[in-house]
Amino acid sequence: MEKSTKTWIDEWNPDDATFWAKTGKKVAWRNLGWSILAENIGFSIWLIWSVVAARLKAVGFNYTTDQLFQLVAIPGLVGALMRFPYTFAVPKFGGRNWTIVSALLLFIPTLSLIYLVNRPETPFWLMALAAATAGLGGGNFSSSMANISFFFPDKEKGFALGLNAAGGNIGVSTVQLLVPIVVGYGLLPGSAGKKLHLENAGLLWLPLIVIAAVGAYVYMNNLTSARSNFSEQLVVAQRRHTWIMAWLYIGTFGSFVGFSAAFPLLLKTQFPEVTSNLAFLGALVGSVSRPIGGKLADRIGGAKVTFWNFVVMTLATFGLLYSLQVKDFALFMTAFLGLFITTGIGNGSTFRMIPVIFRSYHAKRVQGQGESALAEAMIVARRETAAVIGVVAGIGALGGYFIPRAFGASIKATGGATLAVSWFIAFYLTCVGTTWWCYLRRSFLTRRMPSLSNAQA
Repeated sequence: MEKSTKTWIDEWNPDDATFWAKTGKKVAWRNLGWSILAENIGFSIWLIWSVVAARLKAVGFNYTTDQLFQLVAIPGLVGALMRFPYTFAVPKFGGRNWTIVSALLLFIPTLSLIYLVNRPETPFWLMALAAATAGLGGGNFSSSMANISFFFPDKEKGFALGLNAAGGNIGVSTVQLLVPIVVGYGLLPGSAGKKLHLENAGLLWLPLIVIAAVGAYVYMNNLTSARSNFSEQLVVAQRRHTWIMAWLYIGTFGSFVGFSAAFPLLLKTQFPEVTSNLAFLGALVGSVSRPIGGKLADRIGGAKVTFWNFVVMTLATFGLLYSLQVKDFALFMTAFLGLFITTGIGNGSTFRMIPVIFRSYHAKRVQGQGESALAEAMIVARRETAAVIGVVAGIGALGGYFIPRAFGASIKATGGATLAVSWFIAFYLTCVGTTWWCYLRRSFLTRRMPSLSNAQA
């Protein structure tokens, strides 16, 4: 791979076809590749407690089921909160620079886990604090997506952002596939045995963190055009579409990360007779389907894909509810995998909507003022898009906290998870209605934002 020759790139115009073909495309894809690696590792560490918590009792920890669900949920809450400063860090410090820093910060949760998981006397509050530091991995997504959004032309943003997100999201599947394998074995020759080596769940990622940090240092770039101050980014809080899209993204990405976090422990508590490691399948199909959602949105429109996707999500959740009531494992897996697929498609389609919405908004704002005003408006739109992506991703990630907590509370109160699933159905119905009301009604498209229809939001 060709080494980056510039730490900072001053001239960057990906929407210029000549620039893109000659220079931009190669640089953009190189940055995307290393961004995916760093984000993948961040996601893996963010969701590492979804696997570790399900095995703590086996190594002597005396935590309740509700406490175990809390260990799964806490990284989701912290990860959601960390996404806000991580988003604003990219325009402040540069995408390459922040990728290096955010990768190195992952040593905190991995080393904490390595130290504590072999000490069953660890009080719950201290273990919860260690789990909270895994939320640092959740912040990587926002900074990565905000950074990559600057590199690609508008016509390719949906696929590029979908691919970037999918590469990161698949880290959830990676951790849920590999950690159960490595914790059954010692990393030193002759140390394999029946004892669980939970410390391996942290040791596995240490060399990969180093590779990601060094790779970002050598091969990635910062874009001068992406720089802005905090007040310029904070203006997106005044855009009502920021909050509408945040609500929808709770339904798509929030569901993905929340179900991913809860799935291993839910599977263990609701179907204890199942001993196969199947939990990784959900995150895998959800990750793979994400760029499909982006591609579909590029082709037929993000709002249409998002609307029908929420309809299917609602139906799949009804299937999940019924499977828990009748204790049918095959139906449970089918419904859950269907849910994961729709979370991935919805992730891609909702993120595709954001640049279209804000490009249309700013184009309408300067309508009739000439080409120079339009060009400046598009620069502002790209900056706001990056900020909105981070804000929406942060709010959406709260699903990583609320879904496991809902399952834990439901099991504690009723002995089962059906109450929580009923809440999810009600929420998805609000997402169906919100998408239709705000982005598909003919009166909205023709009266309030006419350019949005042509841009295939």
